[in-house]
Amino acid sequence: MTKRIDYAAISPEAIKILHRQENYLHSQFQQSDTVPVRTWELVKLRVSQINQCAFCIDMHSKDTLAMGETAERIYGLSAWRDMPLYSEAERAALNWAERVTSGQSIDEDAYQQAQDSFGKQSLVDLTIAINAINSWNRIVKVFQPEVGRYQPRK
Repeated sequence: MTKRIDYAAISPEAIKILHRQENYLHSQFQQSDTVPVRTWELVKLRVSQINQCAFCIDMHSKDTLAMGETAERIYGLSAWRDMPLYSEAERAALNWAERVTSGQSIDEDAYQQAQDSFGKQSLVDLTIAINAINSWNRIVKVFQPEVGRYQPRK
């Protein structure tokens, strides 16, 4: 198998832009009552599951565990609708993440429900965050960094 390009080494300025976006989102969600960082991490993991991005699933599982998330909520995430482990706010965020990731059209009812759940600022930030993890998933699936080597942030 051919070794894939080290995308971060080849295009460091582009990757810095993506990291700055992550830093912005992290600071926004640290301050958010409607979409806290923990919910954001669940969204990143769920979107990575949908996109079948092995590296990102490994990364975000480790990150959520390091944040104190339970293993039960991590492995239950793929069936979150049928598991009583998630709050209404988390369910709303996961539902929004799945709609945006799938490319479904967003009708007025779905849009209004999301705006009512999150408020204007958090809805915009959450939508950008979902776009960001979709972007990371696609980059990583193309260039295939080694799965399992990621160590969670301290």
